[in-house]
Order: sequence, then C-alpha cells, then structure tokens
Amino acid sequence: MTSLQYQTGFCNDWATEALPGALPPGRNSPQACPYGLYAEQLSGTAFTAPRVENRRSWLYRIRPAAAGQTAFTPYEAHGWASRFGDAPTPPEPLRWSPMGLPETATDFIDGVRSWAGNGSPDDLSGVAVHLYAANAGMQGRHFYNADGELMFVPQQGRLRLATELGLIDVAPAEIAVIPRGIRFRVELHDDTARGYLLENYGAPLRLPELGPIGSNCLANARDFQTPVAWYEDIDSEYELIAKFGGRLWRASMDHSPLDVVAWHGTHAPYKYELSRFNAVGSISFDHPDPSIFTVLTSPSDTPGTANVDFVVFPPRVLVMQDTFRPPWFHRNVASEFMGLIQGVYDAKTEGFLPGGASLHNCMSAHGPDADTFAKALALDTGKPQYLRDTLAFMFETRRVIHPTAQALDSPLLQKDYLQCWQNLSKRFDPRQP
Repeated sequence: MTSLQYQTGFCNDWATEALPGALPPGRNSPQACPYGLYAEQLSGTAFTAPRVENRRSWLYRIRPAAAGQTAFTPYEAHGWASRFGDAPTPPEPLRWSPMGLPETATDFIDGVRSWAGNGSPDDLSGVAVHLYAANAGMQGRHFYNADGELMFVPQQGRLRLATELGLIDVAPAEIAVIPRGIRFRVELHDDTARGYLLENYGAPLRLPELGPIGSNCLANARDFQTPVAWYEDIDSEYELIAKFGGRLWRASMDHSPLDVVAWHGTHAPYKYELSRFNAVGSISFDHPDPSIFTVLTSPSDTPGTANVDFVVFPPRVLVMQDTFRPPWFHRNVASEFMGLIQGVYDAKTEGFLPGGASLHNCMSAHGPDADTFAKALALDTGKPQYLRDTLAFMFETRRVIHPTAQALDSPLLQKDYLQCWQNLSKRFDPRQP
C-alpha cells in the first residue's frame, strides 16, 4: 500500500493545500480565489451549532459541486435499506455467520447489505448497520450519503477511500469515518474486501468525555488521522450515487467530483488504528461496565444516553481477583450489535466467527456460553490473564435495533444460537453456602 500523508488530531480546524497558495489568505470567500478556484462551504451541522460541536469546512475546488451534473433518477439495484421494524423483531438474541464473498464483479455500492437499524434519517436520529463484501473497486462512479455519516470497520481486505478532501487507506483493525455529504469512491488494495458499515443518522461521532478517568486513556485525539489535500482534474463521464431520504439515486457528471485543491475546517474524513486504544479496567475486583471501551460516541438529546456508541474489545490483560472475568450475564436497556474482526471473543468460544455478527436487543438475556462459563469458574484469578488473539467491537444504541427482512431470512442466521446457553445447568444447593 502506498504510504499516504495524514494530519493528526480529532476534528481540528485543519488547513491544507495541494498547490502552494491555494488557500485564500485571511478570508473564506474572496471575490476571486487563487488558481481560478471556486469557494464552497460544506456544513455538517447547523450554522449556529455551538463552536465546539460545529462541523464545517471551506473547500476550494475546480468546479462547484453543482456543476456538470444531470438530474437524479432512482437507483434500485442495491441491498441498502433505511426502513426498519416493518416486520416483527424477535426479542431473543440473534447471531449470523460471516457473509460470503461475491463471485461476480461487485463494487462497494452493490456489495452492501443492510442488516439492522432504527430511527430515520428524516428524524436525524438512529443508525443503520450494514455488511459489505466486494471484489472490485468503484470504476467511473462516486458516492455520497446525505442521510448520515459512515464508519467503515474492515474485517478482511484493505480499502482506499478516495475522498474530496484527500486519500485514506484503511485496513482490518482500523476504522475510517466519512462525514455526511462528502463525495468519495472505494478502491480495493486486495482482491476481496469484507467488513461492517455503521450509518449514523444522529449527531456526528465524537470522543466521549472521560470524567473520573481523567485526561488520558481510551482513544486519544492525537492518534486520529485526517488526509491532506489531494485532487483530480479529470474531464470524463462519471456516475454519482447519492443516498438521500433512505433511497439511492444516480446522476451523471462530466468530471471527477474529487477536485478540491485546498480546504480548511472541521468537517473532514478521518481514520483510527484500533491498536492505539488505551484500555482501562479494574485492578482489584469486579468487572467494569463495557462503556469503558467506548472509542467514539454520538450523543442524543438525553444526557449520558447515546444515539450510538462505538465500543472496541481489544487485546488486554485481566487481573481482577475473585471475579468472574468474562462479560457477565446481563440484560441491558440498550441494544447491542456486535462484530468480530479477528480471533476469538472472550465470552463465546465457538460460533461467533470473524466477519460474523450478533444482535442482543433491549432486555434480551445474554452472556457467556456454557463452555466459557465453565472455564471461567476454573480460572486461577490470582494470576493475570492475557487476551491476545481477539478484536471485537459493538455498536450500542438507546433504541431497539430491528433486523431487516434480508437479515432474518438469510441462511447465515444461526437458528441454534440459543443452544449455547442451554447447558448452563442448575447449580443451586441450599446445603452449600
């Protein structure tokens, strides 16, 4: 993979140019921009959002985004969805095997399958969870999402995200976020690619507050990377795919839309390497809540209750004494969609595979399987436990996550998932305190 240049930090007020002097000095929209460029503002939040939450960037581009484009028409041949809950959602835990790789030429747009979600882009609240599998890069077409920002969580295969604001390479064990409205295409560095895709309709993802943890740990702002300015000046026919109002639309363009020569602002794509997450945990006893593994959060209108949290379970050391160390049995007011990037998840010894997924909805009972429970009881908690071969994640939301019809009807759905808890036999003996 070609080494790319990045700027470090999270949502800084960046300033970057691909040609010297392309950024107008001292003003955002001068009467005439350098190099004959056009000034265009891209706003990802309301104009009057508080300064600390405001996401906007000024783009200096070869043509305005509105130029050289035909009217949109519906694009129907796709697996995307933005309506959830039309069919009854079962309350029991669900689990799916990994999605297979395509056998015919399939790019990212046609390789997406909507798996679950809640809320609506119309309400600016909720999420959609998609899976993607592709064996071809996007040729002659680009994409933007007006409904929400997109988080890529690759599980297999490296991607290049060629965006209006620069180039991002993202590999398994990394994530990348493309903000609402930014145009991009997905290229493949390997023959095939597979992974997970979060579509966030709510407030833009941000770093969580650390509270009593203090000023360090979890995801540090300095470890996030944003691309430097890069552009294409190509006059050719392209297809532009837009996701708007829950549907996909297509239009023709007579040039590449990736023609931003310089930009500055806070509304920009970024990537993060999950190995840089500094996990914290108990060093005495008891198992902390999984919220300590939050990488990014999209807050809701209820303080402390997220529209969605992105949580990662990385390699780590467990030292809690006299404590049941795997995730305990629990029922949760929030809903959890989990994926496995590599290795083995510490609460499931089999059945939960890399590329697979599980859904534990509001108040559905779940926890370690019978085999994990037995091993945890026999563990010597006087010694540290090293979890090395593992990398799992969770999208946790305040609302019920409704699987789509294609997810519920999929042969990947494991009909026997509930069996993993059925060997948890009765252990109660009133004679043995």
